[in-house]
Amino acid sequence: MEEVVGVWDSGGLVVYPTDTVYGLGADAENEGSVLKVYEVKGRGRDKPLTIAVSDFEMLERYAVLDDISRELVRAFLPGKVTFILPKTDRVPDVVNPKAVGVRIPNLGITLRLIRSFGRAVTATSANRSGSPPKRDPREVAREIRVDLLLDYGILPPSRPSTVVDLTGGRPILIREGDVPFEVILKAYEERKR
Repeated sequence: MEEVVGVWDSGGLVVYPTDTVYGLGADAENEGSVLKVYEVKGRGRDKPLTIAVSDFEMLERYAVLDDISRELVRAFLPGKVTFILPKTDRVPDVVNPKAVGVRIPNLGITLRLIRSFGRAVTATSANRSGSPPKRDPREVAREIRVDLLLDYGILPPSRPSTVVDLTGGRPILIREGDVPFEVILKAYEERKR
């Protein structure tokens, strides 16, 4: 725990397990660290990153929620959903200039790591851009170089998180994952009544 937090505190990159695939984590408030994530992944800066937080209190430091989005977030997180929300000033433009994609992974060790660190970390998949997300840490190690890789073994089969944009009110599907968009849309409609 201390070693991971130390790497993040010093601006380094850590590969960590999530409830979907291995993630590439850096201090989401450190612009230099975030730029390293883009570089290691070979990812264009025009593709915004998402962040992971440990709980709802931390989430509200980075995202602006109205009553309905707050209810949706609480209904589906922790879990395999990333919600795109209006951002607060704590989110550097290098992460996302317009909004913020945020999730709370449903994996105890990951939540403890982020809670110990005390700030959001980037939550992009640990792979080169254009390459499939990884569940096996050995595949991650062959593909990208980071300061620390937390080997949690081969993760269970899963698709990346379902990504839903809530910035315009009505949910818009960006990427389908294990959580069906119809379920999220139904929950929205029920709360809208």
